[in-house]
Amino acid sequence: MVWTILITVLVTGLVVVVALNLATPEKKLERKIEHRYAVADPQFRREMGVLLGPAILHGNHVTDLENGDEIFPAMLQGIRSAKKTITFETYIYWSGEIGREFADALSERARAGVNVNVTIDWAGSVSMDESLLTQMKEAGVHVERYRPLHWYNLTRMNNRTHRKLLVIDGKVGFTGGVGIGDPWKGHAQDPDHWRDIHFRIEGPVVAQMQAAFNDNWIKTSGEVLNGVDFFPPLQPAGDMDANMFVSSPSSGSESMHLMYLMVLAAAEKSIDLEAAYFIPDDLITNALVAARHRGVRVRIVMPGKNTDSDAARMASKAGWGPLLLAGVEMYEYEPTMFHDKMLIVDGQMVSVGSTNFDLRSFELNDEASLNVYDEAFAQRMTRVFENDLKPTKQYTYQQWKHRPLKEKFAERFIQPLRSQL
Repeated sequence: MVWTILITVLVTGLVVVVALNLATPEKKLERKIEHRYAVADPQFRREMGVLLGPAILHGNHVTDLENGDEIFPAMLQGIRSAKKTITFETYIYWSGEIGREFADALSERARAGVNVNVTIDWAGSVSMDESLLTQMKEAGVHVERYRPLHWYNLTRMNNRTHRKLLVIDGKVGFTGGVGIGDPWKGHAQDPDHWRDIHFRIEGPVVAQMQAAFNDNWIKTSGEVLNGVDFFPPLQPAGDMDANMFVSSPSSGSESMHLMYLMVLAAAEKSIDLEAAYFIPDDLITNALVAARHRGVRVRIVMPGKNTDSDAARMASKAGWGPLLLAGVEMYEYEPTMFHDKMLIVDGQMVSVGSTNFDLRSFELNDEASLNVYDEAFAQRMTRVFENDLKPTKQYTYQQWKHRPLKEKFAERFIQPLRSQL
């Protein structure tokens, strides 16, 4: 009798924990956003900088970095150049050569007297060599694991930080899609080396990146990083307008979801999307279909057969029918895992960072996206997009309609779990 009661209590507790982790924010968007203005309209910028969050700041310069051969040397050079402070937040930190290089560089700067603060997601670093953490801590690096598994946070263990932020001396920032792991090394030359992009940023918007890091640093450490070493006066470094948009389910809103819906609703000419994981909900799907009905050309590049998640690919493909029927052009990247995250609208605005076009990013993860409002940068990133198109295969509605029955059958089981993929 006692064992029956105990088992019942344990099972009930497990069901409650799982249910709470599957729950989405209490404020849920239910209606699509109508097209009221274009991306080039001043009203678009007003609402992006006021209704949705941080002000759009002028005077920035953003440099794109292609694959590990460009990304990692730039980030490591930034770390090694630090004189006062380093703040670094990442989701993936795996064991391997590049993980060791970052640990060595961060440790060396800490020993030199630089104030080094690092947030690493617990789930994204479960395979990390513990000796790297020990090395950094012994060198004086202040390391925090985001939401490690404890009994008192079981209801929030599904909320991860997916942000990728590195800020050097409060003056130079890096963000994008890359994780600290050996699959990102190289230049996407084979299936073992992934395709990704990352960005180096200078100018006033770097202060917003530093504030974004502070958001989760306060949650994990209880400490506020402020003062001139973290937030120095920033002079213009270029002519780009930009703002750093962050989201978290702890706010009780779908802010990243809303931001992208507003961007899609403003499109009048083109939407070019690169998505490592593309699992849209009905609102995103309807926004893309509505854009097509306005005459907007929509092109989407996603992973093909070389993917790190077959389940995510199947969950994605299940919903492609309405998009393909509307004339959305969908392309699968062939050579290797495609991990880019970039949205370009009307050749005017570019959004890059950690956010995937899926329910996990919109509802469960802490994310950070850099929005750049600059025509020249949009043209540059459109060239990058079109280079990525070259090794893809376009997927047609006929292919989708006649996909194998085993795929359709598997999709039925995966669809209910799509927010977890």
